[in-house]
Amino acid sequence: MRRFLQWFFRNRETGAITIAQWPNLVLWIVIVAGVLLWIWPSAGKVSVGLTIVVKGGLIIWAADEIVRGVNPWRRCLGITVIAYEFLTLLL
Repeated sequence: MRRFLQWFFRNRETGAITIAQWPNLVLWIVIVAGVLLWIWPSAGKVSVGLTIVVKGGLIIWAADEIVRGVNPWRRCLGITVIAYEFLTLLL
């Protein structure tokens, strides 16, 4: 089990264990849009625009993690987020 966890969480670039990373630009945009949406939850065009930015940004971030994630954990995280976003868009 220990060997699997080492493989699953080991950063392929640095060799360190990587579970979370500092947000990249896309994720910062999602965070800011999410905070604005939380502060300003109107039903107008601004709310719709912020929702599109949040959902679209998360899909872009998740796709980036799937392609360029530093370990299998980050890739699985990307798959989970993209699956959740597509499911919430469909339902």
